[in-house]
Amino acid sequence: MKYLKIILLFITINISAQQGGMWIPSLLEGLNEEEMTSLGSKLSAKDIYDINHSSLKDAIGHFDGGCTSEVISPKGLILTNHHCGFGQIQSHSSLENDYLKDGFWAMNLDEELPNKGLYVEFIVSIHDVTNEVLNLISDDMTEKNKQSVISKTSNNIMKNWPKETWQDVKVKSFYKGNQYFLFVTERFEDIRLVGAPPTSIGKFGSDTDNWVFPRHTGDFSLFRIYADENNHPATYSKNNKPYKPKHFLPISLDGIEEGDFTLVFGFPGRTNEYLPAVALEHITKEFNPTNIAIREAALKVIDAEMKKNDDVRIKYASKQSDIANAWKKWIGENLGIQKSNAVAKRREFEATFTKALKEKGLEAKYGSILPKFDVLYKDFAPVNIKRRNFIEVFLITNELMQMVFRTYQFENAITANSENLEQAKASLIADFKGVHKNYDITVDKDVFEAVMPFYSNNVDSSIYDKTAFTHLDSALKLLEGSNVKDIIKKLNKDAAYQYAKPIIDEFFNTINNEFQKKNEPITALQTKYMTALMEALPNERYFPDANSTLRVTYGQVRGYSPRDAVQYNAVSYLDGVIEKYVPGDYEFDVPEKLRDLYESKNYGKYADKNGKVPVCFLGTNHTTGGNSGSPAIDAYGNLVGLNFDRVWEGTMSDMNYDPDICRNIMVDLRYVLFIIDKYAGAAHLIDEMVLVHPKN
Repeated sequence: MKYLKIILLFITINISAQQGGMWIPSLLEGLNEEEMTSLGSKLSAKDIYDINHSSLKDAIGHFDGGCTSEVISPKGLILTNHHCGFGQIQSHSSLENDYLKDGFWAMNLDEELPNKGLYVEFIVSIHDVTNEVLNLISDDMTEKNKQSVISKTSNNIMKNWPKETWQDVKVKSFYKGNQYFLFVTERFEDIRLVGAPPTSIGKFGSDTDNWVFPRHTGDFSLFRIYADENNHPATYSKNNKPYKPKHFLPISLDGIEEGDFTLVFGFPGRTNEYLPAVALEHITKEFNPTNIAIREAALKVIDAEMKKNDDVRIKYASKQSDIANAWKKWIGENLGIQKSNAVAKRREFEATFTKALKEKGLEAKYGSILPKFDVLYKDFAPVNIKRRNFIEVFLITNELMQMVFRTYQFENAITANSENLEQAKASLIADFKGVHKNYDITVDKDVFEAVMPFYSNNVDSSIYDKTAFTHLDSALKLLEGSNVKDIIKKLNKDAAYQYAKPIIDEFFNTINNEFQKKNEPITALQTKYMTALMEALPNERYFPDANSTLRVTYGQVRGYSPRDAVQYNAVSYLDGVIEKYVPGDYEFDVPEKLRDLYESKNYGKYADKNGKVPVCFLGTNHTTGGNSGSPAIDAYGNLVGLNFDRVWEGTMSDMNYDPDICRNIMVDLRYVLFIIDKYAGAAHLIDEMVLVHPKN
């Protein structure tokens, strides 16, 4: 299979000062390096990624698999978003020690709090293994056979790759399966909570301000990495010492201004920039609206209960945040696609592609791709919607259904092999305990009544009065014993299980199977389309979609105009926090101490040249989920901001980056330092850091 020919096309692209794209850090030399320089960067490609010497990439850690973090001191202190550390902050909180409400600050190493299961992973090196992975692939293979061979070959490469005993390796696909890279990694598993502002700072504006600008959110938290006596990864131990990093980021006190270069370094989760127009239409007009409606119904219930009850507020804070985040993002995504006329523009691009196929004699080879997409998506759309609606109801919004779903999987596992009983039971017990740690029957029942009608006409809320799952003790009794048949019999007598089992059966045996069957040819065609694009239009700019691997995205500090007669400046200030202040409001309350600091103008060295404390700023960096917590790095390699969000209209950048309206939102590091020092009184943490003045 001639995949490798198209890879050569990457080096023939014309240089333009593009500010979109998520680039592989090991491949920045040449074109990307020149482009960054044209935007104001003083960094070389080796400053960013160097396999033989310390570089910026050594300070960038994958935080718990879903966010990014960066090392900011020689003692392993790391910075990430408040919302990335929210689960850990919540887990240490109680009515007596409400760290969500009051914040948390460890005043010495002994006060730092361990977090079971939390990890930070660093990239040691990146290697192109495309030749090895695709060596046995041929055009006459079925898609299923191709994937099987690729999987086996990748596993063999990983098994034989040279590494240290404390390191790991992984192989990832790029350009829709046209290129493969191997990553050598180090995972640290002793991560301790060091500091977090109260939610009134770390989540200021909450759902109202989420995904919009101007933002005034101090979305940060601090953790510390601990290592063994050899500075290698280790699980938690009192004997572990603060990690000594290969590189940590100095922090600029000079801040930013309009037009400054910004580099965001992190682990973006998933994008689909090369979808056909028919897919964009399906997602924004059919797929998103149904899921938005389900989450909206759940949020209406949860929000009302959280406002009434502090115990519910603590229990559901993290769940509510997770549900609300994607809900509002999808709404903004739809708005952005509509505003930018993305579907029509994608069709124009497809017309250019079709014309190029004819001009280059490639019509016979690739001409059927776009018509095939139209046919496949028409058939795929209903099952794609139904499948996702199930996930929203059974795994995202309703906890009783979530427990029943996990129990269904448990029954199947022990039915298939009774020797799995103890291991499967331990896993299910952990799931039950995880749910019940922060569970309220009344809230969950009301959510059930709100969301289930979106999936089924059979809505029987009486199961809450009859089931054993709503109380941990009775749920665990269902699993007592060592006889598989007896346990299964008990489970199948439970009212909630009887209600949900046929629905889950239908999902696994019909809906999910149909989804897989209809999605497979779309995935294969998307790979072929990527190949065709780069062959037919070699002078277009192509970057690999995000796949949770380390990426660089560069741009500049820029304001924007989301609609007629509306213009947003690039920077927001503490003044705006006070302007939005609503006493006692769960979204816009402001702590008294922060108000006092504002009134006295006790800003220390953290004010800008106008004597104001900057809070957030905008950039043209191309980011997505997973970039939360990513460092915003200036032209000299210093930390100036902490990425945490995008503007509402720009959330479409996962499918359609538009430099006119796509903006990422970052916390200004001067605000972070101001809160740590002046608000929290944790100057000992500031003393760990290296503060610099690169502009002076």
